[in-house]
Amino acid sequence: MAEQEQTPPVPETEARPEAETRPEPTPTLAEAIAAEVAAEDALTARVAELEAQVRDTQLRAQAEIQNIQKRAERDVQNAHKFALEKFAGGLLDVVDNLERALDATPETEENKVLRDGIVLTHKSFIDALRRHAVEQVNPAGEPFNAELHQAVSMQPSTTAEPNSVLTVLAKGYTLSGRLLRPAIVVVATAG
Repeated sequence: MAEQEQTPPVPETEARPEAETRPEPTPTLAEAIAAEVAAEDALTARVAELEAQVRDTQLRAQAEIQNIQKRAERDVQNAHKFALEKFAGGLLDVVDNLERALDATPETEENKVLRDGIVLTHKSFIDALRRHAVEQVNPAGEPFNAELHQAVSMQPSTTAEPNSVLTVLAKGYTLSGRLLRPAIVVVATAG
Protein backbone atom coordinates (compact mmCIF):
# COMPACT_ATOMS: atom_id res chain seq x y z
CA MET A 1 0.00 0.00 0.00
CA ALA A 2 2.82 2.09 -0.28
CA GLU A 3 1.72 3.17 -3.43
CA GLN A 4 -1.42 5.04 -2.89
CA GLU A 5 -2.66 7.18 -5.48
CA GLN A 6 -2.58 10.65 -4.44
CA THR A 7 -4.50 13.31 -6.22
CA PRO A 8 -2.55 16.33 -6.90
CA PRO A 9 -3.81 19.42 -5.09
CA VAL A 10 -5.81 21.90 -7.19
CA PRO A 11 -4.18 25.26 -7.34
CA GLU A 12 -6.34 28.06 -6.00
CA THR A 13 -6.23 30.01 -9.24
CA GLU A 14 -8.07 27.24 -10.97
CA ALA A 15 -10.80 27.03 -8.37
CA ARG A 16 -14.33 27.53 -9.57
CA PRO A 17 -16.11 30.73 -8.68
CA GLU A 18 -18.58 30.55 -5.84
CA ALA A 19 -21.62 31.30 -7.99
CA GLU A 20 -20.97 28.31 -10.13
CA THR A 21 -20.35 26.04 -7.28
CA ARG A 22 -23.57 26.86 -5.50
CA PRO A 23 -26.72 25.52 -7.01
CA GLU A 24 -29.40 28.13 -7.91
CA PRO A 25 -31.91 28.45 -5.18
CA THR A 26 -35.24 27.01 -6.14
CA PRO A 27 -38.18 29.30 -5.48
CA THR A 28 -40.28 28.37 -2.60
CA LEU A 29 -43.89 27.47 -3.11
CA ALA A 30 -45.00 30.86 -1.72
CA GLU A 31 -42.74 32.73 -4.15
CA ALA A 32 -44.03 30.69 -7.09
CA ILE A 33 -47.64 31.37 -6.11
CA ALA A 34 -46.89 35.08 -5.67
CA ALA A 35 -45.29 35.23 -9.13
CA GLU A 36 -48.29 33.51 -10.72
CA VAL A 37 -50.72 35.82 -8.88
CA ALA A 38 -48.75 38.87 -10.06
CA ALA A 39 -48.79 37.60 -13.65
CA GLU A 40 -52.52 36.90 -13.40
CA ASP A 41 -53.16 40.39 -11.95
CA ALA A 42 -51.19 41.94 -14.80
CA LEU A 43 -53.22 39.98 -17.36
CA THR A 44 -56.48 40.89 -15.62
CA ALA A 45 -55.50 44.58 -15.64
CA ARG A 46 -54.61 44.39 -19.36
CA VAL A 47 -57.93 42.68 -20.15
CA ALA A 48 -59.81 45.39 -18.23
CA GLU A 49 -57.89 48.10 -20.08
CA LEU A 50 -58.70 46.54 -23.46
CA GLU A 51 -62.37 46.13 -22.51
CA ALA A 52 -62.50 49.82 -21.54
CA GLN A 53 -60.98 50.76 -24.90
CA VAL A 54 -63.54 48.61 -26.72
CA ARG A 55 -66.41 50.19 -24.74
CA ASP A 56 -65.08 53.67 -25.48
CA THR A 57 -64.73 52.91 -29.19
CA GLN A 58 -68.22 51.41 -29.27
CA LEU A 59 -69.76 54.44 -27.55
CA ARG A 60 -67.97 56.82 -29.91
CA ALA A 61 -69.18 54.83 -32.93
CA GLN A 62 -72.77 54.86 -31.64
CA ALA A 63 -72.59 58.62 -31.04
CA GLU A 64 -71.23 59.17 -34.54
CA ILE A 65 -74.05 57.07 -36.03
CA GLN A 66 -76.64 59.09 -34.08
CA ASN A 67 -75.07 62.35 -35.29
CA ILE A 68 -75.16 61.14 -38.89
CA GLN A 69 -78.81 60.13 -38.54
CA LYS A 70 -79.76 63.50 -37.01
CA ARG A 71 -77.86 65.37 -39.72
CA ALA A 72 -79.59 63.35 -42.45
CA GLU A 73 -83.02 63.96 -40.88
CA ARG A 74 -82.30 67.70 -40.65
CA ASP A 75 -81.14 67.78 -44.28
CA VAL A 76 -84.33 66.00 -45.41
CA GLN A 77 -86.48 68.39 -43.35
CA ASN A 78 -84.70 71.40 -44.86
CA ALA A 79 -85.07 69.95 -48.34
CA HIS A 80 -88.82 69.60 -47.80
CA LYS A 81 -89.08 72.97 -46.11
CA PHE A 82 -87.19 74.96 -48.73
CA ALA A 83 -87.94 72.96 -51.88
CA LEU A 84 -90.30 75.72 -53.02
CA GLU A 85 -87.70 78.46 -52.65
CA LYS A 86 -86.93 78.97 -56.36
CA PHE A 87 -90.52 78.47 -57.44
CA ALA A 88 -91.86 80.89 -54.83
CA GLY A 89 -89.15 83.41 -55.74
CA GLY A 90 -90.39 83.31 -59.33
CA LEU A 91 -93.98 83.96 -58.24
CA LEU A 92 -92.98 87.11 -56.34
CA ASP A 93 -92.61 88.98 -59.63
CA VAL A 94 -96.22 88.10 -60.48
CA VAL A 95 -97.40 89.40 -57.09
CA ASP A 96 -95.39 92.61 -57.58
CA ASN A 97 -96.94 93.12 -61.01
CA LEU A 98 -100.45 92.63 -59.61
CA GLU A 99 -99.69 95.23 -56.91
CA ARG A 100 -98.39 97.65 -59.56
CA ALA A 101 -101.56 97.04 -61.59
CA LEU A 102 -103.66 97.87 -58.53
CA ASP A 103 -101.66 101.08 -57.96
CA ALA A 104 -102.04 102.07 -61.63
CA THR A 105 -105.77 101.34 -61.88
CA PRO A 106 -107.85 104.23 -60.54
CA GLU A 107 -110.95 103.43 -58.50
CA THR A 108 -113.59 104.61 -60.93
CA GLU A 109 -116.95 103.12 -61.87
CA GLU A 110 -115.58 102.16 -65.29
CA ASN A 111 -112.62 100.24 -63.79
CA LYS A 112 -114.51 98.65 -60.90
CA VAL A 113 -114.81 95.19 -62.47
CA LEU A 114 -111.19 95.22 -63.68
CA ARG A 115 -109.92 96.40 -60.31
CA ASP A 116 -112.03 93.81 -58.41
CA GLY A 117 -110.58 91.08 -60.63
CA ILE A 118 -107.02 92.23 -59.93
CA VAL A 119 -107.75 92.44 -56.19
CA LEU A 120 -109.17 88.90 -56.12
CA THR A 121 -106.28 87.52 -58.18
CA HIS A 122 -103.76 89.25 -55.90
CA LYS A 123 -105.54 87.95 -52.80
CA SER A 124 -105.60 84.36 -54.13
CA PHE A 125 -101.88 84.57 -54.95
CA ILE A 126 -101.05 85.84 -51.44
CA ASP A 127 -103.23 83.12 -49.85
CA ALA A 128 -101.56 80.41 -51.95
CA LEU A 129 -98.13 81.68 -50.90
CA ARG A 130 -99.19 81.70 -47.23
CA ARG A 131 -100.38 78.08 -47.45
CA HIS A 132 -96.83 77.16 -48.46
CA ALA A 133 -95.17 79.17 -45.62
CA VAL A 134 -94.33 82.25 -47.72
CA GLU A 135 -95.05 85.37 -45.67
CA GLN A 136 -94.99 89.05 -46.69
CA VAL A 137 -92.66 91.53 -45.01
CA ASN A 138 -94.27 94.97 -45.22
CA PRO A 139 -92.16 97.20 -42.99
CA ALA A 140 -93.86 100.57 -43.56
CA GLY A 141 -93.21 102.77 -40.51
CA GLU A 142 -91.06 100.13 -38.76
CA PRO A 143 -87.42 100.65 -37.77
CA PHE A 144 -84.98 99.73 -40.52
CA ASN A 145 -83.67 96.15 -40.16
CA ALA A 146 -80.75 95.31 -42.45
CA GLU A 147 -81.53 91.59 -42.15
CA LEU A 148 -85.01 92.01 -43.67
CA HIS A 149 -84.81 95.29 -45.61
CA GLN A 150 -82.71 96.65 -48.46
CA ALA A 151 -82.43 100.43 -48.43
CA VAL A 152 -82.14 102.02 -51.86
CA SER A 153 -82.09 105.62 -50.63
CA MET A 154 -82.44 107.86 -47.60
CA GLN A 155 -84.83 110.79 -47.47
CA PRO A 156 -85.17 113.55 -44.87
CA SER A 157 -88.51 113.49 -43.06
CA THR A 158 -90.08 115.55 -40.30
CA THR A 159 -92.95 113.13 -39.76
CA ALA A 160 -91.15 109.78 -39.56
CA GLU A 161 -88.64 108.64 -36.96
CA PRO A 162 -85.02 108.72 -38.14
CA ASN A 163 -83.78 105.34 -39.40
CA SER A 164 -87.32 104.05 -39.96
CA VAL A 165 -88.87 102.86 -43.20
CA LEU A 166 -90.48 105.80 -44.95
CA THR A 167 -91.61 104.13 -48.19
CA VAL A 168 -91.82 100.49 -49.30
CA LEU A 169 -90.97 100.14 -52.97
CA ALA A 170 -91.32 96.33 -53.00
CA LYS A 171 -92.48 94.11 -50.16
CA GLY A 172 -90.15 91.45 -48.83
CA TYR A 173 -90.95 87.77 -48.36
CA THR A 174 -89.82 84.95 -46.10
CA LEU A 175 -90.13 81.19 -46.65
CA SER A 176 -90.47 79.23 -43.40
CA GLY A 177 -88.68 82.02 -41.56
CA ARG A 178 -85.80 82.24 -44.06
CA LEU A 179 -85.51 85.45 -46.06
CA LEU A 180 -86.65 84.86 -49.64
CA ARG A 181 -86.38 88.48 -50.77
CA PRO A 182 -85.67 91.61 -48.72
CA ALA A 183 -88.14 94.48 -48.74
CA ILE A 184 -86.88 97.33 -50.96
CA VAL A 185 -87.31 100.50 -48.90
CA VAL A 186 -86.55 104.20 -48.55
CA VAL A 187 -85.24 105.06 -45.08
CA ALA A 188 -86.08 108.29 -43.24
CA THR A 189 -83.38 110.59 -41.87
CA ALA A 190 -83.74 113.50 -39.47
CA GLY A 191 -85.04 116.44 -41.45
